[in-house]
Amino acid sequence: MERDWPAAGVEGMITLIDDPRHKVTAARTYKLSAEQAKAILDLRLQRLTALGRDEIKDELDKLAAEIADYLDILRSRARIQAIVKEELTAVREKFATPRRTVIVEYEGEVEEEDLIHREDMVVTVSHLGYVKRVPLSAYRAQRRGGKGRSGMQTREEDFVSRLFVASTHTPVLFFSSRGKVYKEKVWRLPQAAPQARGKSLINILPLEQGELVTTVMPLPEDEGTWGNYDVMFATTRGTVRRNKLSDFVDVRRSGIIAMKLAEGEGIVDVAICTEWDDVLLTAACGQCIRFPVTDVRVFQGRTSMGVRGIALAEGDRLISLSILRHVDASAEERVAYLKRASAVRRGAVEEASAPAAPDMDEPATDAEEATGAIELGEQRYVEMSAAEQFVLTVSERGYGKRTSSYEYRVTGRGGKGIVAMDVRERDGSIRRKTGNLIASFPVEDGDQLMLVTDGGQLIRTRVEGIRVAGRATQGVIVFDTAEGERVVSVERISEEGEENGG
Repeated sequence: MERDWPAAGVEGMITLIDDPRHKVTAARTYKLSAEQAKAILDLRLQRLTALGRDEIKDELDKLAAEIADYLDILRSRARIQAIVKEELTAVREKFATPRRTVIVEYEGEVEEEDLIHREDMVVTVSHLGYVKRVPLSAYRAQRRGGKGRSGMQTREEDFVSRLFVASTHTPVLFFSSRGKVYKEKVWRLPQAAPQARGKSLINILPLEQGELVTTVMPLPEDEGTWGNYDVMFATTRGTVRRNKLSDFVDVRRSGIIAMKLAEGEGIVDVAICTEWDDVLLTAACGQCIRFPVTDVRVFQGRTSMGVRGIALAEGDRLISLSILRHVDASAEERVAYLKRASAVRRGAVEEASAPAAPDMDEPATDAEEATGAIELGEQRYVEMSAAEQFVLTVSERGYGKRTSSYEYRVTGRGGKGIVAMDVRERDGSIRRKTGNLIASFPVEDGDQLMLVTDGGQLIRTRVEGIRVAGRATQGVIVFDTAEGERVVSVERISEEGEENGG
C-alpha cells in the first residue's frame, strides 16, 4: 500500500472506479487502497494465475458503456417515453385478451339496495321480538314425522312465533300489538346462523315501551302494483276489515296507525286479496267460516275497527286468516265432485258413483245443503279440478291434514261457521290429543312446510306427504313433538326448481 505502482496501463480502470481517496498522480503512479490490498490478499494462488488483464478490461469497458447509456436515458425525456411505449406494447402483445367488463356512463346515484344480492331468506321472529334471516339453502328437507333440527336458541320464556320465506329485496310490514305498522326490507334485517337467537326488534324498529310485533307481512316487490290489491285484516276477536294495499305505501320510519283495536284485542293476520276471492277464518277450537271478500266493504280510513267476520264462542279466539279463490259451484256439484275425487285418490274411479262406506277420512260434504245426487259431467269435473285448492290444517300437537276447498262452503259473514278439524280428545282404542288449531292455509303439492315449536325445534317437510282427509277429521302426525311441547308456527315454502336432499 506504500508502494507507488505504475498506472499507465490501468489508468482508465482507476478513473472508472473514481475513488476520491486514491487518484493517479502526476508521475502516472497509483497507490492501492485498503480494500484493494485486502481483496488481493484474499485471492488464492490459482486465481492469481487465472486472472487475465484483457478479460477484466473488456468487462469494465462493457459496464462503462452501459452506465453511459443509462445516464443518457435519464437525461433524455424522448428516450424515456420511447422505452415506456416499447415495453407497454410488448406487454400488450404478450397478455392481450378482450375486455370482459363493460364500462358505461350512469346518471344518478347508486342506492345501497342495488348492491344487495337477490337471495331467498328464511325470516324468523320469536315471541319476545327477536328477528333474524337465514339463507334458505341452510335447511335441508326431511320426511314427514321427523324430529327436525334446531331452528333458534331461545330462553325458556321465549319461543319462535313467526316464520316466512322471502327475497332479500322484499318489503315487509310489521304490525304491532297497538295497531301500528312499520316497513323494512328483508336485507336490512340481521343475518345469523340457524341456531342463533337474532336481534331484538326494538333495536330495529322504533317500538314504544310494551309494544310487540304481532304480525309480519311480506309484500310484492313492485310498489306500483299495490293499487291493484286489497288487504284484509283479521283480529283475535273475529273482526275483519278491508283496505287498499296502496294505503301502506308511504310508511314513515316511526310507523303509522294500521287499525284501531279494542282492549285485549290483537291482529291475527293481514293478507292480500282481490274482489274475486273468498275469506277463510279459522278459530282455535276448530270452527271456521268462508265468505266472499266483497262481504266486507273497502274502508277509506286506517283508524276504524272493522266489522264482525265470525261469531266466536266464549273463550275461543281466531288463529288464521286465509284467502281462497272463489268458485261458483252448487252444493250438489260439490258433493258429486268430492265423492268422485275421493274415489280417484283411492285408485277406484269406477266406484265414484257408488255410495261410500262411513270412514273418519271421508269428506264432510254438508249433505243438508244438497237436494239430491247428481251426475257430474267430465268437462265440469275437469273445470272444478283445475280450480280446486287444498287447505292445510295443523294443530298444536303436530297433527295435520289437507282438505279440499270445496268442503268449505261459502256462507254469509258473521256466522258461527262450520267444523274445520276435530279437536276433541277421544277415549278407547283411538287416543289422539290434537290440541287447539294453530294454522290453516291453502297449499300446493309442490310446497314444503316449516313447522316450529315453542322449544325452538324446527322441521322442514313436504306437503305431498300429508294425507288428504275430510274437513271434520283429525289427520296424521306431521311433527312428532316432544312431551309438553307444542307447535306455534307453520309456514308454507313454495319450491320453484329448488331441490334439497332429504
